[in-house]
Amino acid sequence: MGVNEYEASLVIKSGAEMLSSASSDPRSDEGYAAVKANLSQALELMAAALENFEAGASGRSRSAGWAQDLRRVADDLGEPDK
Repeated sequence: MGVNEYEASLVIKSGAEMLSSASSDPRSDEGYAAVKANLSQALELMAAALENFEAGASGRSRSAGWAQDLRRVADDLGEPDK
């Protein structure tokens, strides 16, 4: 089953809404490391998607800067807690 970028963005938005709702009433901190790892991976993939859009877009865009910011956050999330 193939989806286009718009449909994929709706899935990401829905997932973020579900995560926000779930985190407003956390059951425990169990699994928090896995949540951070998943978010880190998701941000890396979103950065790659922005770079793909940037490559296909004509004109000036700020996506490259946003992709760098997403990767910085992803790196921070991916670091083990100290």
